[in-house]
Amino acid sequence: MPAMPARDHPSPAIIQRPDPATIAEGARLLAEGRLVAFPTETVYGLGGDASSDAAVARIFQAKGRPRFNPLIAHVHDLAAARRIARLDARAEAVAKRFWPGPLTLVLPRRPEGAVSLLATAGLDTVAVRIPAHPVALALLEAAGRPVAGPSANPSGGVSPTTARHVADGLGQAVAMILDGGDCRVGVESTVLDLSGEAPTLLRPGGLARTLLEAALGCHLGTAVHGDPTRPTAPGQLASHYAPGRPVRLNATAVAADEALLAFGPEVPTGAAVTLQLSRSGDLAEAAANLFAHLRALDRPDLRAIAVQPIPETGLGEAINDRLRRAAAPRDDVPATFD
Repeated sequence: MPAMPARDHPSPAIIQRPDPATIAEGARLLAEGRLVAFPTETVYGLGGDASSDAAVARIFQAKGRPRFNPLIAHVHDLAAARRIARLDARAEAVAKRFWPGPLTLVLPRRPEGAVSLLATAGLDTVAVRIPAHPVALALLEAAGRPVAGPSANPSGGVSPTTARHVADGLGQAVAMILDGGDCRVGVESTVLDLSGEAPTLLRPGGLARTLLEAALGCHLGTAVHGDPTRPTAPGQLASHYAPGRPVRLNATAVAADEALLAFGPEVPTGAAVTLQLSRSGDLAEAAANLFAHLRALDRPDLRAIAVQPIPETGLGEAINDRLRRAAAPRDDVPATFD
């Protein structure tokens, strides 16, 4: 894609403090088809006008993201969600209970809705959410359009939970980075498919499965992924959220040339460096620390990152999902650990 002509906007690498002027400037940049990184309660998003094929293409280009991988359309209120998706009674009830919040709903796409088919990967569904962050909501309201917003990092890498992570990963690809502080939740949104008869969990995330099951009054099905080149929601690729160092799961012992990502009060000794997700075993604290700690341990002097076992209950389902994808075999990092 040819380079965009220079425009009068803040330097791409500069992190901006959000105020009315920078929010208005961010909305103007989005209207021009530029990319604006913004904070949410989950992770930082790489925002682009979801109604513009060109802007969506820039997101894929900036991230190096496969174009068969759909994006989430962020909106600022329920009325805006209804303009791009069809919400049945289940979706209305869940949205009113959990939005704004770390929940993405996959719903039938309105053909007349202002979302590029490139953003939906050509599917008849659209992924929608309302983030629970004042900076994100202010930007979305000022933009007056759905904003596609995958995590603001190179595709497959560790998701950003601070503005500095965005600047380090995307550099000159972003026209503006709005700094909203550290992300409170720290893992991506839960993705719930309500486009068919049976509610299906496509991706565990910042909203626990049990809360959704209580709200819907039924157990959630879990997606069985078939063709890896046709994901139905973001975050379903086998290798994803991965640091440069290999990741070794369920570690009960650690080598002297490994880092340890610890969880709970009983910590193996002998690691080159140890970071604690939550000494008290608090899964919310662990989720908030996960990506920042993975980044901090991704050092060339370390052979691997060992991770202590984490329970699968509550937010542990989302944490373990991210860790399994981080540990999945990759062409550039051989999986050599037992």
